[in-house]
Amino acid sequence: MLSLTDVNFSYSQHTVLQSISFSVKPGKLVALIGKSGAGKSTLLSLIHGNLQPDSGKILWKNEKIHDPSRHLVAQHKYIKYLTQEFNVMPYTTVSENIKEHLSRMFAKQNEDICQRLLKVVNLQDFADVKVKLLSGGQKQRVALAKVLAKKPELLLLDEPFSHIDVLQRNQLRRNLFAYLKEEKITCVFATHDPDDFLSFADNCLVVQAGKLVDYRPMQEMYNSPKSIVTASLLGEVNKVSATVLQWDEKFPKASFLVYPHEIHLAKNSSVEVEIVANYFKGSHFLVEANCFNQQLFFYHPSALPKNSRQKIGFNFPIEQRKITLTSP
Repeated sequence: MLSLTDVNFSYSQHTVLQSISFSVKPGKLVALIGKSGAGKSTLLSLIHGNLQPDSGKILWKNEKIHDPSRHLVAQHKYIKYLTQEFNVMPYTTVSENIKEHLSRMFAKQNEDICQRLLKVVNLQDFADVKVKLLSGGQKQRVALAKVLAKKPELLLLDEPFSHIDVLQRNQLRRNLFAYLKEEKITCVFATHDPDDFLSFADNCLVVQAGKLVDYRPMQEMYNSPKSIVTASLLGEVNKVSATVLQWDEKFPKASFLVYPHEIHLAKNSSVEVEIVANYFKGSHFLVEANCFNQQLFFYHPSALPKNSRQKIGFNFPIEQRKITLTSP
């Protein structure tokens, strides 16, 4: 188990992380999300032992993770960290990179590991190609296979799909997270893209301005986000006032977080909006509308006439989405 207790960290006089406490059970996949500058990369570096916390404890399986005050270079045997500035050997082949830290005494076993990881990162056809000849996205996949080769118990990933094109990214996500589950590798990964975590993370950890503001199972967080900030990190979301819903008397001081798929056209509704714009999304349109000077977004199979008046209905769990008007 990974465990952090009251961890604080600052650069000079600038506080980066404050009172961070959470634990991760073995084999779980945890998404670390937050706006740029929230402290995600710093938190991963602290867990890996690259940085020394000002105070607090970081334990892996009840063993303290030693920081630079004990080790000049982070070297916990069973913890691997893939940063955004991934490290590969450019003048050797993809296979040689993957096998770099494997013992040469077990050639057959090493080859089996290499072939399996080549499939995970979909680089079978590039096994004997020198890394310097690859694209940035391919190099990132090599680096990923490389950190997996010695089968870490805890894997830390910082924007692991940032350099990878859409065509490869979808398949890589499925391959990687299936592999981690199968091998029971605990993983904490920082990302900005909901497609990276909504389908794969067991739990989601939200950092805002250096503070841990939410940590729950992924689906629970999505179904009942605590704030507009959290909900917006999970995808498009509307903050809808009781005025728009015409629920002023029942909820005089509340707003509701409503996802676009929970709003639909409804002929018999008393809520009317003006269509502002349509955004093509492939299988559907994201429609922008205005109601009582509040911006709303919802999905529709086709574009709706701009400036037209349309009636809409709502279908969402009311109590799970209610927030006070003073919520962030």
